[in-house]
Amino acid sequence: MAVLYLASLAVALTGMVMLDRRFRLFFWRDARRAAIVLLAGLAFFVAWDLSGIGLGIFFRGETSFMTGLVLAPEFPLEELFFLTLLCYLTMNLFGFLSRWSTGSSGSTGSSAAVSRRGTGGAAR
Repeated sequence: MAVLYLASLAVALTGMVMLDRRFRLFFWRDARRAAIVLLAGLAFFVAWDLSGIGLGIFFRGETSFMTGLVLAPEFPLEELFFLTLLCYLTMNLFGFLSRWSTGSSGSTGSSAAVSRRGTGGAAR
């Protein structure tokens, strides 16, 4: 029972990876840029959490579902996995919405861009 929350976060992260791989939303589109964005998001949220902990706003909730391992006072291991999931979910959602809003079905570009290339000029 002590690792149930961490295991759930790992399963959810695996789902994010599978969606990303299937639809090329984030890491499978540009791994270098994705790693930079993910690490920047993690750095921001870890700093946010540590600031809240330092100000006495955030506290670790003790349950039997958590491992009990802490990376810093009031900062459990599961929090790092949760923040990673949050950032990855956000970037996958952004990748999906970007593709959906442009009407792109793959790496060939939007249908408007394809039709412009086919006519040899810009759409008028």
